[in-house]
Amino acid sequence: MAMEDLKLPGGPMSGLVASAVEFMVDAGQRSVLFLDIMRQRGDQYREHVAQTAPHVLQYAAELITDGRRLDEPVNYALVRIIPPRDVEIDMSRRPFIVVDPRAGHGPGIGGFKADSEIGVAMKAGHPCYFIGFLPEPMPGQTIERIARAEAIFIETVISRHPDADGKPCVIGNCQAGWAVMILASLRPELFGPLIIAGAPLAYWAGVHGQFPMRYSGGLLGGSWLTALTSDLGAGKFDGAWLVQNFENQNPSNTLWTKQYNVYSKVDTEAERYLDFERWWGGHVNLNAEEIQFIVDDLFIGNKLASGRIEMSDGQKVDLRNIRSPIVVFCSKGDNVTPPQQALGWILDCYADVNEIRAYGQTIVYTVHESVGHLGIFVSGGVAKKEHAEFSSNIDLIDVLPPGLYEATFEARGNETLNADLAAGQWVMRCEARTLDDIRAMGGNSPEDERRFATAKRVSELNLAAYQKFLRPWVKGMVTPQLAEWARNMHPLRLQYEAFSSQNPWMSMVKSAADHVEDNRKPVSNDNPFLAFQEQMSKQIVHALDSWRDAQEALSETVFLNVYGSPVLQAAVGVDPNSVPSRRREMSVEHRALLEKRVTELKSSMGEGGLREAAIRALLYVGSARGMVDERSIEALRQVRRDHSGARLTLHEFKMLVREQFFMLLLDRDAALAAIPNMLPNDLKQKRGAFVAMREVLSASEEITGERANRLKRVAELFGLDPGELTSNVAPFDPQARAS
Repeated sequence: MAMEDLKLPGGPMSGLVASAVEFMVDAGQRSVLFLDIMRQRGDQYREHVAQTAPHVLQYAAELITDGRRLDEPVNYALVRIIPPRDVEIDMSRRPFIVVDPRAGHGPGIGGFKADSEIGVAMKAGHPCYFIGFLPEPMPGQTIERIARAEAIFIETVISRHPDADGKPCVIGNCQAGWAVMILASLRPELFGPLIIAGAPLAYWAGVHGQFPMRYSGGLLGGSWLTALTSDLGAGKFDGAWLVQNFENQNPSNTLWTKQYNVYSKVDTEAERYLDFERWWGGHVNLNAEEIQFIVDDLFIGNKLASGRIEMSDGQKVDLRNIRSPIVVFCSKGDNVTPPQQALGWILDCYADVNEIRAYGQTIVYTVHESVGHLGIFVSGGVAKKEHAEFSSNIDLIDVLPPGLYEATFEARGNETLNADLAAGQWVMRCEARTLDDIRAMGGNSPEDERRFATAKRVSELNLAAYQKFLRPWVKGMVTPQLAEWARNMHPLRLQYEAFSSQNPWMSMVKSAADHVEDNRKPVSNDNPFLAFQEQMSKQIVHALDSWRDAQEALSETVFLNVYGSPVLQAAVGVDPNSVPSRRREMSVEHRALLEKRVTELKSSMGEGGLREAAIRALLYVGSARGMVDERSIEALRQVRRDHSGARLTLHEFKMLVREQFFMLLLDRDAALAAIPNMLPNDLKQKRGAFVAMREVLSASEEITGERANRLKRVAELFGLDPGELTSNVAPFDPQARAS
């Protein structure tokens, strides 16, 4: 740069100075507005926690059952979601019940906004209910008591919808997921399909080098610290500690990105930020018995998938008792519940897909590529895609033949065949999978299993020592007033209080913010100092992420080496040479029941009429594809009518499909050979059924290859000429065919 340029108006230096002045004015204004948003956040927090039943539901709700008035009172409640005026509810459709997680935050995140689990379920025409909770637990409240209360809630919903086509679909988010699974194993008759979103079920599972939250229990010496925290809270565990655990997993977001995003977009981000912070800062408490069960039996003990949780009446929790289809939604970007923890229970419960079928179980999973833990149930994009498709196609999921499937989604476009048969903007398919697909995601080696078993045993020893030697002293010193003061002094609560209007300095911020809004001068997008600010932000994020990665690598190394020590393992009673396995064999009782059912099915293969024969033939041809498409199921609704027009209920149709599926599975040749004797003599009826099958099979793609060969065989079993039928099949008309 030549020196004379410094003296010329409009030269490079004057342009840089102008940019600097513009940026400094904007930065100063943004700082004031940012502080005012923090003030609003603090005031919002104070208003929220002062409410008797704080929540973040966007929808109006009607209280149906107050859990505090039950014989065994709990701080949970069942409410009916009142649909907006522009939403039409079909009372014949199964209701949806959303159960929110009690993991430190308050309730309502499942109905946080229009594009939410509740929102998309109502848009699909389903009545919706919500199970939430109050900030303070009832005296004596336990996880088991909550399960019994939720059973009463679900019974109430069922009684309110006697004409619904199916039992309620229950959605369990995060920690509500494992609670719903426990209840469904104890009371399977209450449930329709389960949607388990971001819920840990196999707590030790994972892979080296990723998401080491599973090591936390071992690194802290076990659950004695949980017991100490509860005792310091006078019998209550402060949920703010759980929230802090979440925040510690992503320090760059906690310490920088969340606040910087508001500061850098201060003119547009305030409302979104404040809405989320209203939920994030709504901390709730748990009884000591509740949190101790969660930590001891689930997170450190890992007893759920292995069937070692026992209720007070002696009933054991066995996930294999669940009879409803289970939809598991997880993500590779979830650092709290990675796919291994969401899906590893399947490997613990079943030897192979045939064993899944032997229990009559249908499991559908989908793995998102990148969304984080909270995004699984708060992201608008996820709600409009995965949750919307689950809601629209819940009947498809309910009638799927038993087995293991992965749900995949393809965008619906102009070239999509029979696009009118797809409910939303995506076409959902359920593709058959095996347990090897779950194993391919990674998991523990026998050495890892011994390490976690050792950590569990160390936890038990440390907890016993604390309970015997320290607990009496701690309980003797802590008063309810001291416990309440300690809760109020928690750093997460103080950060809200410090910036609220209770702080006299913040009154000046409000006045300054009002002035700034009247004289706002935002910086131009091409300002070089704005680009420098963005670059600095990226460097800060990178530094914090690097620090996190180093901490996580260190914690994993410490855990693997300490609990991998053969000396420590032997000292606590874990055989260093053992090959641990949590998978259980099928019980003698279930095997006897299964053998009886097999005999019944084999003896009844020739029973039934045209409807049974058509379903059997359809399953035979369709199974060659290895997937079920929502367009085919929509077309299949026509088969739920027999020739006289009588319509099967969804449950009857589901039982019919399962029965015919198992017959094919047991002895396909015998099942097919029985078809001709099941058919009527009326050629017109047989031709109509065959044409309907062709239309169902061609709803999603052209019939070729093995499916075409199988369809030809079915035509022969029906006594029809496949060549003649091929040339005379009318185009598929969903308006005319759909029931």
